[in-house]
Amino acid sequence: MHTLYLVAVLPPEPVFSQVWAMKQEVHHLTGSRNAVRLPPHITLIPPIRQPDEFEAKCAATLIDFAATQTAFTVGLHDFAWFGNRTLFVHVSEAGPIKAFHVALTDWCATHLPDVPREKRPFTPHMTLATRDLPAAQVPELRQLFSARPYAATFPVQTLTLFRHDGQQWQPRATIALPNQSKTS
Repeated sequence: MHTLYLVAVLPPEPVFSQVWAMKQEVHHLTGSRNAVRLPPHITLIPPIRQPDEFEAKCAATLIDFAATQTAFTVGLHDFAWFGNRTLFVHVSEAGPIKAFHVALTDWCATHLPDVPREKRPFTPHMTLATRDLPAAQVPELRQLFSARPYAATFPVQTLTLFRHDGQQWQPRATIALPNQSKTS
């Protein structure tokens, strides 16, 4: 059997609850459900369909990768859109997470070649609504979120492997990053 997996960074509290509340707000305003099927996150490895054995291999690879990294900070600032289909919280201080993503994809290319390289550029973001957002409600949402300020920072101390169970995304492994900075 082949199952969907993804790897993401989840923000800690209070950012988690703040972004979750916004996802719920958009869901209640529009009926859009896709974004509330997964907790607030920044996707590092987008959904890929793999055999069930992939889970253990991926978790072990992520543990080895995490041991080579250190915790870092992500900044969020206001909102943006991908076309008219996806509303998201903008990652304003993207340098550290982009570097982390490059390191992860390079690591996977060597240690977990089952993970294909992304063809699109990596644009870190936290989705509030996507794909099933009713087109008629986009102008109202654009106005609502363009007038709303939001800013937060959070430490990235873990990455999470998710598996789709046919209904929802379930966390399967949470891997900690070392806290101490590496010295040169």
